[in-house]
Amino acid sequence: MSPAPELPPGRLLAWYGDDWTGAAAVMEALEFGGVPAVLFLDPPDETALAAFPQARGIGIAGTARAEPPEWMDRELPSLLTALRDLGAALSLYKICSTLDSSPRTGSIGRAAEIGLRLFGADWAPLMPASPDLGRWQAFGTLFAADGTGAVHRLDRHPVMARHPVTPMDEAEVCRHLARQTALPLAALHRTAYAAPDGGRAALAALAARGGLVALDCAGADDHAPAGRLLWEMRHEAPLAIGSQGVAYALLAHWRAQGWLGPPPTLHGAGERGPVAAVSGSVSPTTAAQIAAAEAAGFALVPFEAAALLGPDGGAAELARAEAAALAALSRGQSVLVHSARGPDDPAVARFRAALGTRSAAAAQALLGRQMGALLAALVARAGLRRVVVSGGDTAGRAARALGLVALTALAPTVPGAALCRGHRRDGGTVEVALKGGQMGRPDFFAAIRAGGGLQPQGEQGECCSTS
Repeated sequence: MSPAPELPPGRLLAWYGDDWTGAAAVMEALEFGGVPAVLFLDPPDETALAAFPQARGIGIAGTARAEPPEWMDRELPSLLTALRDLGAALSLYKICSTLDSSPRTGSIGRAAEIGLRLFGADWAPLMPASPDLGRWQAFGTLFAADGTGAVHRLDRHPVMARHPVTPMDEAEVCRHLARQTALPLAALHRTAYAAPDGGRAALAALAARGGLVALDCAGADDHAPAGRLLWEMRHEAPLAIGSQGVAYALLAHWRAQGWLGPPPTLHGAGERGPVAAVSGSVSPTTAAQIAAAEAAGFALVPFEAAALLGPDGGAAELARAEAAALAALSRGQSVLVHSARGPDDPAVARFRAALGTRSAAAAQALLGRQMGALLAALVARAGLRRVVVSGGDTAGRAARALGLVALTALAPTVPGAALCRGHRRDGGTVEVALKGGQMGRPDFFAAIRAGGGLQPQGEQGECCSTS
């Protein structure tokens, strides 16, 4: 198939994100790469779409990464049908770049089965890696950088190996997913990109078996070759599965073909007064960021998540945290409400003990909703213009509690954690940054308070939320 002389008109990429922070990361990759994009909280109708007429990337944020297969069987068909009906040239089921999933929680395999059926496809390309974020797939094996920049096989990663919901014990992509699906699984090694056809024949041979084909991406040089395969094969594989690395790969291919100009110049958004942040993450990276926020003048308000499982449903603890946060904000001080300061915080053990036989995923969902309700109360009572949510699983519930209906990218920080403009159901806006637990440099919270802006090269972006 000969390449098109230019990009087709209309929507280029539509995606469903299996958590909010990851869904937002695709939106920012496109927007900051020169392709206008918007992310919706729910599948948009024509009225909602008409409010963003320039958008060529349309996203739908979700929570599938925290859900069991039964939820996927019930909810994903309508969500992915809405995705398909957006009519984009290519659709994406967005997953975490560290493959956060298991047979019982956030099953990528089950999502792929549902997606292939609804899109009428025999196979789908799979691309979890994104070198921009410190996530590399080489010869079918996934590697990830930690908060210090050290690189580990995924199953030896100091955070992913300790993930509270989906701990990783397998770095080979196909072996990990084989626990979740009976679909055929194969990996296209990056050596295929050096072939005269760029690996198309090798990919076609693997795709002939059906199922999923995981594309290597072990460096920025792999972006354009992988993007070319994703784009040229879109007619027979209209649904891709992968991280925001798919967006970076497509942008690289479009730019290499001369179809897309250089990315726009990016700037920070400036200060907007004190900010409020909530964190449901137990990541060591977030713990370091909380310490840095305290040193930068944030008032820290511990939140006892175990209280949510108590007899009053956490009402007293929520009231206490809100009062403490409002007191700090009234002094002009930014505030950070947090449920833990890393995986070894005694609060984590208390929360797990309070669970008893209850579902950890359901309890995490409750924490996210309550954190969001707390943040919404602070916005309303203190007139805040900018807020932060830390924890990928926390962010989705918190965003809904804030009354958000859509996000557009406003200013960069590190890949995967932009400062966004949140469009609210009541017609108002609030600036919001959604951060997965293993995202960002130590001064992230202070950087958001300052309005973001380009960060030094080499900082890591989206990973597991560990929330």
